[in-house]
This record gives sequence, C-alpha cells and structure tokens, in this order.
Amino acid sequence: MLLAKSHPPSKTSSKNNSSLAQVFKKNRLVSKIWSKLRKEPQFLICLVILISYIFIGLLGLLNLLPDFQERVGGSYESPKLELAKIFGTDIFGRSVLYKILAGTQTAITMGFIVTTMAIPTGIILGALSGYYGKKTDIIVTWLYTVLSSIPNILLLIAISYSLGRGLVAVCVAMAATYWISLCRMIRGEFIKHKEAEYVLASKVLGAGDFVIIFKHILPNVIHLAIVTSSLMILSAIKAEVMLTYLGVGIQDGASWGAMITAAPGELTNGIWWSLAAVVLFMFLIIYSLNIIGDTLRDVLDPKLLN
Repeated sequence: MLLAKSHPPSKTSSKNNSSLAQVFKKNRLVSKIWSKLRKEPQFLICLVILISYIFIGLLGLLNLLPDFQERVGGSYESPKLELAKIFGTDIFGRSVLYKILAGTQTAITMGFIVTTMAIPTGIILGALSGYYGKKTDIIVTWLYTVLSSIPNILLLIAISYSLGRGLVAVCVAMAATYWISLCRMIRGEFIKHKEAEYVLASKVLGAGDFVIIFKHILPNVIHLAIVTSSLMILSAIKAEVMLTYLGVGIQDGASWGAMITAAPGELTNGIWWSLAAVVLFMFLIIYSLNIIGDTLRDVLDPKLLN
C-alpha cells in the first residue's frame, strides 16, 4: 500500500498566513482602542462637537453656508428667536451667526492645512535625525534650535509679512514653526528604539533602513503624531485669532480674529452679543480638542495597549 507523500507548506501560503495574522492583529488592536474610547463619554461628546465643526467647514468649502455679507436686519439688533438673528446682528445688519459659521470654515481649514504641512515634516525630520544621528542629527538639531530661539509670535509675524497677508501666508508661517515640537519627540523616540532588540533582529535578517524606519519603528511612535495633530489644530486656531487681531492675519473674508478685533469698540456701546458668540464657539472647539488630545494620548500609549 502506497503512502501519500506530505508536502511542506509553500512560501506563498506562509506569506498569506502571516499577512492574515497581521490583519487580525490590527483589527484586534483597533477594536481594543475603540472599546476604551467608548467608555469615555466626555470624549464622545467632544468628538461629536469636532465632527460638527468639520461638517460646517466642509459646507463652507462647498459654498453651502449662508452668505455672511447679506443684510438680515437693522444695525446692532439684539439676539432674537430667529435663526439668522439668534446671536443678533452687526453694525451693517449682517447676521452674527452667519459670520461665525464663515469664521468656523476659516479656522477649520487653517487648522487642517497647517497640520497637513507640519506633521509629515516633523515625523520625517525627527525620524531621520534620531535614526541616522551624526551629521543628519546635527543639521536637524541646529535647524529647530535656531527656529526655537526666535520668539514664536515674532517669527509668525515676520513670515506672514514676507509672504503677504492672507490664508496661505498664515498657514505657511504656522507650519514653518509647528513641526518643531513633534520633531523633538520623534527624534527622542527613534534614538531609544533604534537600539531595541526587534530593530537589531530586523537588521540581522537583512531589513533596510527604509523598512526599519517606516515599518518597524514608526508604528511604535506614531501615537505621538496623532495626539500632536489634535493639539496642533488647536494651536493654529488660536494663532489665527491672535494674528488677525494684530493685523497680520486673515484680511479677506470672515474670521473669529476679525470679530474679536471689532469687539472692544462694540463693548463700549453695550454691544456684547457678537463677542459672546465668538467666545462660545471658540470655547467649544478648544475644549473639545483638549479633551480629545488628552484621551488619545492615554489610550494610544503602546505601554498601556500591551
């Protein structure tokens, strides 16, 4: 009687099994993170608020928001139980609510543009500096040390003036400085992880620098970028208000900073509702981003996940 020969598993099947194992592991990790986040009601409420602001920003980009330049009533009408006049009107009879919605679009757009520019810069420079060291580390460290030695507000004003006033100039000015803190953190983590056993094992198995940096080390420190991104959006929103108040920020279109700039003169005449509405909208987004950032920092910590 002939016995069937047993064949060893092929390389293709072993690769498929390993890829499936990685997928299942990632799914378990995501479900574990979400199960922790679901138990944080404060985080969920703040997440809904943030999504609402993002939705308003998207409506503005699609030109679906009401025209804030349109006159809806008389000059400085106090708040009424009408949608357009729920926060009153300004000196030209325009709806304060519509102006705030347009300012929300500006703030959210600026926050995401700055984050999109600064986060990759901080990750790449920090990773290269921490992993390679030597001359690369010296150059990157010198660059962010020089930028850090200049007062942040002065550097923002100088870059804004050199590029011209407007949304693009303010975004570039912020992105030119906001990558520094993330770069420092990523650099420190890479210096610590590059001597870890799993990295040394990858080198022994023939993994290249690119694979080690972006496949092995970066996933272990990416939570820093996720947390920093929420705080960076917050910083960009506050900086826009400050720069516009100083006269070097957004000049065309509505912004929260422009409304705050006009507030002192209005308060002397007893017009309080415009400033109160801006402060309310700023408080909600700033508070929500702080809570989201703190919660993500606790939940995404690899030490706690493992």
